[in-house]
Amino acid sequence: MMVYVWLGIMIAAVVVEVCTAQMVSVWFAIGALCSFFVALAGVEQLWIQIVVFVIASAITVIVTRPLVKKLVNKRAEPTNADMVIGKTGVVTEKIDNLAPTGLVKVNGNVWTARSVDDSVIEENDRVVIKEISGVKLLVIKES
Repeated sequence: MMVYVWLGIMIAAVVVEVCTAQMVSVWFAIGALCSFFVALAGVEQLWIQIVVFVIASAITVIVTRPLVKKLVNKRAEPTNADMVIGKTGVVTEKIDNLAPTGLVKVNGNVWTARSVDDSVIEENDRVVIKEISGVKLLVIKES
């Protein structure tokens, strides 16, 4: 009977992994596969099967963690757009978060912009880019 339970857990973990693509359950699928084989081999003690599941899942996490970190960090690499953070730009359309309006020219490119502190920033004022949110610059007025 436990053979089918472990098979079900493994299938559920694989389905979750495929649906999320976030490396959240692949380790449990491998642990369940190991317990499936233990149960299939005739080991009927549930506690042994659970221990195998926990150990196999833990070993899989430990072995694959460096690879997962490398993949996650690779996705988080900065883009060329991030290079405008900290730069100074000129407001070409009044920034008003309530309107919502605002354009800033920085490095020859015009960006949609919003004020970090919800202040209104007038056209031709100079601003400092604090961060990028989606396709909008979040700025503060240069002091």
